[in-house]
Amino acid sequence: MPYTNEEGGLLNNFAKEPKVYQAEPPTVGQKRNYVILGVAAIILVGGLIFVAFSVSNLS
Repeated sequence: MPYTNEEGGLLNNFAKEPKVYQAEPPTVGQKRNYVILGVAAIILVGGLIFVAFSVSNLS
C-alpha cells in the first residue's frame, strides 16, 4: 500500500490510480452493430407500446 508520512507523523493511504489510456474510435463494423441494435431497440419499444395500448383499449 502506498503510504505517505505527513508532518506530525500522520499516515495517509492513497488508492492506486488506474492506468490511463486513450480510447480508440469505433470501427466500421462496430458502428454497423450500433445501428442494428438501435433499430432493434426502437422496434421492441414500439411493439411494447403498441401492445400496451391495444390491451388497455379492449374494455
